[in-house]
Amino acid sequence: MPSKTFVLENVGPVKITKRRSNQNLKITLSPEGVIRVSIPTWTSYQAAVDFVNSRKTWINERITRTNPLYDGQQIGKAHHLTFKPIDNVTSKPHSRISGNQIIIKYPHLLGIESEEVQSVAILAATRALRLQAENLLTARLISLASVNGLNFSSISIKAMRRRWGSCDQKQKIVLNLYLVQLPWELIDYVILHELTHTKHLNHGKDFWDMLESMQPKARENRRQLNNFAPIIINKNNEINLNKI
Repeated sequence: MPSKTFVLENVGPVKITKRRSNQNLKITLSPEGVIRVSIPTWTSYQAAVDFVNSRKTWINERITRTNPLYDGQQIGKAHHLTFKPIDNVTSKPHSRISGNQIIIKYPHLLGIESEEVQSVAILAATRALRLQAENLLTARLISLASVNGLNFSSISIKAMRRRWGSCDQKQKIVLNLYLVQLPWELIDYVILHELTHTKHLNHGKDFWDMLESMQPKARENRRQLNNFAPIIINKNNEINLNKI
């Protein structure tokens, strides 16, 4: 499927994809901060750009804005951002993950806080968080399930905009990759919360009795969780959002 990414003023990165199955234009907002637009194959990219620009107010009402990512910033538990300006002014910003470093190279004329550089940094940081989450969160879930004598059928790691985790009737657990940025006590709270749902799918008295038997400070941790949001966390962000 052909696609192009545009960076629009007061909107940010927009990825436009042409699909044969589409009969009209459709906007979705990804947790990574990228606006995705699906359009019919016969629609021009410029028409899609004009459409997004016409919906700026709607988009900005639904996007959680973050402060710019910065050089040396810690990402999750293991990675750090490194911004490296380059002399080639025609080159596009690009990234790679090497060991514990997330390296962002960009033409020096742009500057770290430009939308082009920041969009590349956000996507690269999200990739690093996914790597961490798939290892750390999976291992922690297995450990806590074993210690507490609980079972689950599967685990998957996803980027979610509104929830930290979920568990369905088939005991399939989903954890938000942004969870790996939180303090371990809150990570454990979310994991134990979802493990409790393998026994109680509601949030009634039996649910809370069981959860608090495993984590006595569960209700306090639930309140603390409201100070975080599933985005790339910058130490200067002031956030009060979301639910589990």
